Amino acid sequence: MGWNFGDILDAIEPVMPQDAPAFLHGDRVITIGEARQATNNMARALIARGAQPGDKIAIYMRNRPEYLMALAAGFKSRMTHVNVNYRYTPEEVWYIFDNSDAQTVVYASEFRDAVTEIRPRLPKVKTWVEVSSDGSVAPFAQRFEALASEGNGGPLDIQRSGEDQFFIYTGGTTGMPKGVMWTHHDLREITLEGQRRMGVAVPETLEQLAAAHAATGPGMRTLPAPPLMHGTGLLTAMGAMLSGGSVVTLEGESFDAEELLAAIHRHRPQSMAIVGDSFGRPMLNALNASPGKYDVSSVAAIVSSGVMWSLEVKRGLLEHMPNAMLNDGFSSSEALGMGASVMTKGGEVQTAKFVLGERCKVFDENDQEVVPGSGVSGMIAIKGPNPLGYYKDQAKTDRTFRTINGERYSIPGDWVTVEADGSLTLLGRGNACINTAGEKVFPEEVEETLKTHPAIEDALVVGLPDEKWGQSVTGVVLLAPGADLDEAAVRAHVRKSLAGYKTPKRIIVADRPLRAANGKADYPAAKAAAEAQLVQPA
Repeated sequence: MGWNFGDILDAIEPVMPQDAPAFLHGDRVITIGEARQATNNMARALIARGAQPGDKIAIYMRNRPEYLMALAAGFKSRMTHVNVNYRYTPEEVWYIFDNSDAQTVVYASEFRDAVTEIRPRLPKVKTWVEVSSDGSVAPFAQRFEALASEGNGGPLDIQRSGEDQFFIYTGGTTGMPKGVMWTHHDLREITLEGQRRMGVAVPETLEQLAAAHAATGPGMRTLPAPPLMHGTGLLTAMGAMLSGGSVVTLEGESFDAEELLAAIHRHRPQSMAIVGDSFGRPMLNALNASPGKYDVSSVAAIVSSGVMWSLEVKRGLLEHMPNAMLNDGFSSSEALGMGASVMTKGGEVQTAKFVLGERCKVFDENDQEVVPGSGVSGMIAIKGPNPLGYYKDQAKTDRTFRTINGERYSIPGDWVTVEADGSLTLLGRGNACINTAGEKVFPEEVEETLKTHPAIEDALVVGLPDEKWGQSVTGVVLLAPGADLDEAAVRAHVRKSLAGYKTPKRIIVADRPLRAANGKADYPAAKAAAEAQLVQPA
């Protein structure tokens, strides 16, 4: 029947010490035994309220244990997870609920007004579950705590399948968000495949898995700093849950480096997830500002994905945690494991360099494989296991998941060049490419060069309409504390590393944040800032 996340939880939860922590959130500690009973009860309660295998459970809240408990209950009841960006407007949230055909919605009370506004237009949602700090819930909703305590906490006596699905809604850079459809088995196999390739003996059955965990005890303690509503944070937390570990979540409504470091000092996680420089640089600044204030020695591994993580920030962090391994992953929701870059105190790698994995190839626009060292750019293509496609979007599925020479690949549109040694130089996502005088310019390549200038803390690059060039390459930057912008000097700095046509014609200082809370680039905001300062009304 294949791997199923509900079956995995059922196998490992009983053999773990029941008083070991499953979730840590500020002063709150939820043990494995408590989480086991609560999620079994909730799974059974959702089924009693009409949930069928394959029905969707949408989760609408910030990072907190209830997100992951609702996720586990969904696994156990054979429901399909749907993530919801809590920064969306009510209309955008309505779209996610409606597009996903959500049958159950679990939401935090802070979003009650938005839910109340859109609920009349969501007839498919049969069960509303509210997480409330004061015990009060909307009249149409079930109280999370009540469902979690409804029953004896025993496991469900149901048969599950490796074909049960898991959705990750991804916004991308154009159009409305789409639900990437993974099966439990394929998502699990990606994790096991990497371990097998390294020669690590992995359990191949539930019985072997339970025996291994009974022998080794609780797994790692993990701190996912990004929002659980996005893939980097969510998949990291799931990895800990499905290995008998514990998950540390932050309490703040937005990322705060001081809160993160205090949580590391207090809860001693061995691993954590961040999103490149947008999280790493504030961490480094806080550590540099108060040497010795926070004990971060427990951290043995940091995983980053989604945006570039500069060599400068990596080096700085390793000064404070010299025993850590920094893993910079090149992935997207529809293509996990495209490449990786690993750095330790004793072994540096060049930033923006990733090594092709066994599942990866690079093809040009004519589906010809790019020859290493040729200088030809192409798109990353990754072999299976891959998603089934995008939910209710066959056209996008056909564009992204293509068969070349008899092999089905995921090709999400990330452009690279392949060096002679097989390493990759990342250029950026094709739909963000700037066309200036017929030349292609990939924003990420220019952004990384801009960020090597000491006056610049962060940068995005956009294309503005230009009568002469078609589009002009334009840099939008955040300055380092105390720095001023010398535009000519920054342009000259870029010109030393990149071709003239890639050098920004203009560079402006942003008057708004460049990134969302998950660290992803907000190109529309950057373009609006550039237009406001540079484009004169007709």
